[in-house]
Amino acid sequence: METYIKMLDVLRLWLMNHGLEPVYADAVKMIVVFLAIALIAFLANIIVKRIFLIVIGRMAKKTKNTFDDILLRKKVFHRIAHLAPAIVVYLLLRIHLDDFRGFLDLMQRVSGTYITIIFLWASLAFINALEAFFQTLPASKSHSIKGYLQVLKIILYSGTIIAILSILFKIDARILIGSLGASVAILILIFKDTILGLVASVQLSVYDMLRPGDWIEMPVQNANGIVKEISLTTVKIQNWDKTFTNIPTYSLVSNSFTNWRGMEEAEGRRVKRSINIDMKSVKCLSSILANNLSPNPLFKNVLDISKFIKDKGKDDGARTLTNLEVFRGYLESYLQHLPSVNPEMTLLVHYLQPTEFGLPLEIIFFTKDKDASSYEKLQCELYEYIFTVLPEFELKVFQL
Repeated sequence: METYIKMLDVLRLWLMNHGLEPVYADAVKMIVVFLAIALIAFLANIIVKRIFLIVIGRMAKKTKNTFDDILLRKKVFHRIAHLAPAIVVYLLLRIHLDDFRGFLDLMQRVSGTYITIIFLWASLAFINALEAFFQTLPASKSHSIKGYLQVLKIILYSGTIIAILSILFKIDARILIGSLGASVAILILIFKDTILGLVASVQLSVYDMLRPGDWIEMPVQNANGIVKEISLTTVKIQNWDKTFTNIPTYSLVSNSFTNWRGMEEAEGRRVKRSINIDMKSVKCLSSILANNLSPNPLFKNVLDISKFIKDKGKDDGARTLTNLEVFRGYLESYLQHLPSVNPEMTLLVHYLQPTEFGLPLEIIFFTKDKDASSYEKLQCELYEYIFTVLPEFELKVFQL
């Protein structure tokens, strides 16, 4: 470096000896300095981009790991390569030339700022690569790291702003950070949603309350569909009508919502429906009705009506059965014989409190198939069948 400075001084003297004014000699000296720095930075840029990036690209193609391929696709190494000429310029500008000390100091601040921005640029690309790589892992189906990465980006942005201010104005970074303490209340007000979203994201993740792909229902927000994305401030939900609803993350903690994941992970999906029986049609089981029900081929493969009546008579003594009781027993047996019903889970046919609209007969069971289409189809078929067989038991459905 000293040799380089001496050469510049020799050049300046030579120019002055040949009749050039000192001002112009200094200008030529400065031009030579910056041309030399520009040339070295240009060579560093060529070396890095023509050699470093090519070697990295070939190595990434040879490895079986997908992370390096994602780093290349997100141009992380390309952005890092921009640091090489910037660092060269920054270091060479530290030449102690008294004639250009002020100007070189200014240029050094500018180059330092440029390095800081490039570092932020490369770091953001690396974070995006991390997110893309996480999406390839099985864990991405049950967890989301987007909120945490967004927090990391905010920290990087904040640190970059502090670093740039420190470089440009030559202020100690600790003083800047300390001065921000007085503005905490304002910052909290500005970043209120972000802070609440961060806390909510941590709670949702730690307690496993929400995952991408979950079916949730939140009437307060008119949301009913699949969770597509969980970010720091919002949760994106695609409703069943294919519209999208963006819900603030913190509202999922402060308000209640239904997550249907438990149903999807269980062995069956619950059906809970009721039908109102006209109480005027309920009567004692006559011998005529019993004789008509027993040979009915509609009930043959489901329940032996005559055997059911005899067994009930043995168990309950001389108590007279009702047509509704026989129908309830038949319906329970019918559900047990349905191949789409899970026999290992709750199956219940019972009465609710009678009302002015009749006697509600409630049916509870679990289907094996949890698909929405099959689930709704089974309920429709069940109702259609119930309406068909009710008259056989001389029962009527109540309706106004």
